[in-house]
Amino acid sequence: MAINIKIDPAFLAEPTDENTNFIPISISADEDNKIEEQPESNTIPILALRNAVLFPGVLIPITVGRDKSIRLVREVYKGSKILGAVAQIDASMESPEIANLHKIGTLARILKIIEMPDGAITAVLQGTHRFEIEDAVENENYLMAKVKYLKEEKPTRPDADYEAIADAIKDLALKIIRLSSHLPQEASIAIKNIESKSFLINFVASNAEFSKLSEKQELLEISSLKDRGYKLLEILNKEIQVLEIKDDIQRKVRSEIDQQQREYYLNQQMKTIQDELGGSPADQEIEEFKKQAEQKKWTKEVEDHFNKEIEKLERMSPHAAEFSMQITYLQLMLDLPWNEYTKDQLDIDHAQEILDEDHYGLEQVKERILEYLAVIKLKGDLKSPIICLYGPPGVGKTSLGKSVARALGREYGRISLGGLHDEAEIRGHRKTYIGAMPGRIIQTIKRCKSSNPVIILDEIDKVGKDFRGDPSSALLEVLDPEQNSAFHDNYLDVDYDLSKVLFITTANDISTINAALRDRMEMINMSGYLVEEKIQIAKRHLVPKQMDAHRIPNGSLELKEDVLEIVVDKYTRESGVRALDKEIAKLMRYYAKQIASSGKFNQVVSADDIRKILGVPKYIKEEYEGNDFAGVVTGLAWTQVGGEILVVETSLSHGKGKLTITGNLGDVMKESATIALEYIKSHAEQIGINPDIFEKWDLHLHVPEGAIPKDGPSAGITMATAIASAFTQRKVKRNLAMTGEITLRGKVLPVGGIKEKILAAKRAGVKEIILSEENRKDIGEIKEIYIKGVKFHYVNTVSDILNIALLKEKVKNPINISC
Repeated sequence: MAINIKIDPAFLAEPTDENTNFIPISISADEDNKIEEQPESNTIPILALRNAVLFPGVLIPITVGRDKSIRLVREVYKGSKILGAVAQIDASMESPEIANLHKIGTLARILKIIEMPDGAITAVLQGTHRFEIEDAVENENYLMAKVKYLKEEKPTRPDADYEAIADAIKDLALKIIRLSSHLPQEASIAIKNIESKSFLINFVASNAEFSKLSEKQELLEISSLKDRGYKLLEILNKEIQVLEIKDDIQRKVRSEIDQQQREYYLNQQMKTIQDELGGSPADQEIEEFKKQAEQKKWTKEVEDHFNKEIEKLERMSPHAAEFSMQITYLQLMLDLPWNEYTKDQLDIDHAQEILDEDHYGLEQVKERILEYLAVIKLKGDLKSPIICLYGPPGVGKTSLGKSVARALGREYGRISLGGLHDEAEIRGHRKTYIGAMPGRIIQTIKRCKSSNPVIILDEIDKVGKDFRGDPSSALLEVLDPEQNSAFHDNYLDVDYDLSKVLFITTANDISTINAALRDRMEMINMSGYLVEEKIQIAKRHLVPKQMDAHRIPNGSLELKEDVLEIVVDKYTRESGVRALDKEIAKLMRYYAKQIASSGKFNQVVSADDIRKILGVPKYIKEEYEGNDFAGVVTGLAWTQVGGEILVVETSLSHGKGKLTITGNLGDVMKESATIALEYIKSHAEQIGINPDIFEKWDLHLHVPEGAIPKDGPSAGITMATAIASAFTQRKVKRNLAMTGEITLRGKVLPVGGIKEKILAAKRAGVKEIILSEENRKDIGEIKEIYIKGVKFHYVNTVSDILNIALLKEKVKNPINISC
């Protein structure tokens, strides 16, 4: 067998053990048949290949570097020149044994060895037969094994499928060479000249680039050349797809680079033209920024920072993505009103007039604003207070901010905090991020064009908290007069003075506000309005506003106070006036329709007109229910929409002393009922009750309107009085209501919401109210108009209450309670 080969000098430079470089060769069909002749010996030396798989008929150079392998190649080359080439299972193993090799390998003939300068050698091997290792044979110098030779299964007669597979492999191999930049194009000549189909399959399988060596080994282990070719065809098709994608990417990259070079060339030309015409737009914008900066009243620190950012902008290419971001940042710095303040209107009387004109009542808030103005007028400077207005919806917390701004002559800004979750909404995003913006505080200052506006932080109790941060914590710096003189916004990246800003926050439920945040604010309660106050608000503000909104001419419609009282009392039930505003709007829509259609209507609105337009009254006025029954006592409760009266009912039935509580009561209220009963039991003789009757009568305590959840401790004394009345069958004093918490020792504790409860009691016709002695101070803070006509009893113990509330007279038809 004569095969002409040429060894590329590059083979001699391969440094890695058993790494393989390939050279193309050609072989005839006769030579292919000679290679397949059966060898004589079944015991052969084994050469472990680290990163190669040898196929029958294929010629490959192998660089041998391991001592055992060098010894094997030299000894075999001097003798039979025949050895077995088998791929290692783990290529990283330095001293593999027979067990560490694949079972299927290829018998090879050493055609030539070349000594390398570093002591390694390169052996040119040609595969002849496939074999399977059966047993290892002991040999101290190198690996030997007993093998069984495997026959290549070729089609015995012409096979169209086999021919087609071989032709397809040749076409794909040529396409791979064409698409692969690292493969020499001369390799395609060798593939075109291969005549033997079997050698073509083995040659391409040996030289193809596989992601895993195990794929080549899998091909070698396939006995049928047809099946091996089919499997090789699948692998080559995948390789073609990868190469086509790579080629497409490279074309796109080359196209982009060409486009960039073209743009660069055009930009240079444009720059030259712009220089001839007087400068580029970017340079003109930078010069404009510098002129604007000269007019700013910023500190040395801020000025140095701005100049540094301008220098950074000048070094940027106008076409860079960061250029527009830097422009936006510098524009923000120039738009902010650094040390620019509006002059406060310090006329106290004028401010009082404006506050009274815009809002009826709210004396406590107005007084605090006027105090602030007075101190500024006397001192000339004062850090702005942080005021928190809390109370039920619709009482005018938010709108008061506008009035305060108008009274002070300041700009007005509003920030809604409801549902806010991201801390960056307050502090801003770092300007390195795409789409970064300053926080809402800085944005509002920018809109107001003043560094001392009035800013309303609306719904501060509804700020959220999640993985993006805690906005409440960010607000600690904003709302601290000792810290906000150097507020740091992440986007702005320099400190901004907020100490002159008057922050007014609003809330409905202060219990949900962060405790540290609540500590920084002056809490001012804005409770509900009296019916009389609502009538005045409607008359002065709501009716004129809705008439103007519906284009009803002034003087064409008159709503008297008695009619407005019907709307307030029977169609709304709230602390504020929001629902009242809606009902008045409904009235105006009706009259707007009458004016637009016929133009005929009653100018003076009557009670019948109200019922016709607004429908059946939605609410029935709460009234005192009398004292005809034992065990029925009127209490007072606070709700989100104001105060309400709360009737506690008790009844007795024969039993074993069981207590039943109904009325959709919460845990605290149930505990109050239990405490009240235990107190009555423990002081039965003092009250005039035989202690033995508690074991023979069941007590049922009920609070009407069971669909409405109720909770809180303020009904404690009401329940105790009702239980005492039930067991004594004594009447409760007429037109009397009460509120207070009870302890197991009978001590009466103070409760909140006194003003709202008093308003509810007055609406219901109550003339006397029992309160804890500690609530006396709360009554002192309430205006005389709210408490006029009501007598207050201040108590310390339940015994004091019973002496006031229970009459000696028994009810009609009392229950006969005896042992």
